[in-house]
Amino acid sequence: MKIDFARLNHILIPKGKEERDRFRDSRLGRILIPLVSIFWGSLTDEGRSLVLVTFIVGAVSIDVRNTAGYVFFSVLAGVIGGSLAAAFRLRVREMTITVDAPRRVTVGEPVTFTIACARAGAEAATASTPQHPVRVRGPFLPWDGAWLDEAPAEVIVGDRGPALSKMRAKFVARGLHHLDAFTAAAVAPGGLACGPRRSSDAVKLHVVPRVANVARLPFTIAARHQPGGVALASKSGEAMDLLGVRPYRPGDPVRDLHARSWARTGIPVVREYQQEYFTRVGVVLDTDVEDSDRLEAAIELAAGVIAHLSRGEALVDVLVVGDTVHELTLGRSLGTLDQALELLATVERGPTLAAPQLLGRLEPYLGRLSTVVVIALAEGAERTALQRGITGRGIACTTLLVDDELTKKINERTELAWTNAGIASMPAKRAS
Repeated sequence: MKIDFARLNHILIPKGKEERDRFRDSRLGRILIPLVSIFWGSLTDEGRSLVLVTFIVGAVSIDVRNTAGYVFFSVLAGVIGGSLAAAFRLRVREMTITVDAPRRVTVGEPVTFTIACARAGAEAATASTPQHPVRVRGPFLPWDGAWLDEAPAEVIVGDRGPALSKMRAKFVARGLHHLDAFTAAAVAPGGLACGPRRSSDAVKLHVVPRVANVARLPFTIAARHQPGGVALASKSGEAMDLLGVRPYRPGDPVRDLHARSWARTGIPVVREYQQEYFTRVGVVLDTDVEDSDRLEAAIELAAGVIAHLSRGEALVDVLVVGDTVHELTLGRSLGTLDQALELLATVERGPTLAAPQLLGRLEPYLGRLSTVVVIALAEGAERTALQRGITGRGIACTTLLVDDELTKKINERTELAWTNAGIASMPAKRAS
């Protein structure tokens, strides 16, 4: 089993927002956090480095009879104490901090946070308000995140608009990330300490999986009759049933004008059609595997299959992850791939696949599906029983087995295309 040393480095740090809030509300947290914030949290990076130097000097100078190093230690301690005392009075009471960040980012790609610091209220209206340099600090990131740049430079927050700072980070694991607040504070002369900090709202970010580069799937998608059609779905070139007539609207095709109704009512009237046959696809993702690399490859393949289907005329209607069924309506102008990516972002290893239970959960949806794609992580009797149970209900079912070879192709970002003979890769057209 592969050891993740990044997780071990954060083993004592609460992982999620709920755990962190629980610690803050605990008796130890209410005592420890203010003490740490008053001293260590009020120091800049330069001030913290000087504190470490001061401790080293103090350790070396502990024998005051044989060395005069304690004088140097006293000077350093006085400088740090004076900076903290001066910074305590630098309160920026009327400053607001807002953070602009994307809702989602792909695993391994950089994400940019834009922090805006602005004066508000009476402080913004007073031209004589001292304008101290303000330093922005980002939150402590979870184990899978890392800041890509050094801390942003100090900015002056004036009364003519917000001062902007940017910070970039990268996350190497999927999931819904609740980041703590970004903070900003005025910097005391000397740059060793900051005044009381102003905080932004917490930031929520979906780190979604990469999308496998699926070019062709190994099946022909067939349509299935859907009584009443699908509301709001964009129409394709398939057969339409007459729904009724309605008043003409600019942009309606002239061929749809209904002459008799126009003559009877005196206003232009057009025929309105409703599509009754749709291709509705269900995607089943197997999560019963111990190999984390293979599970990640299967999740990326599921994202690639959904992306490939949603670009065509199909509707991705159901996404089954492990033994959990998610209703979707993606494709034909009814939804976006981002919905599926956010669901896939939180996938973890699931229970052992059991075909009878899974078929029972799928039963309410099978009547409207025309095709089911099963992304399997291993061969076995349960996977075979699942495929037979679906095809036995008159629904086409295709199983894509994520083996070592396919995992390698997905990790290499190779374009994937299935043929009658199996999967064929096209290394000349790799995903960007």
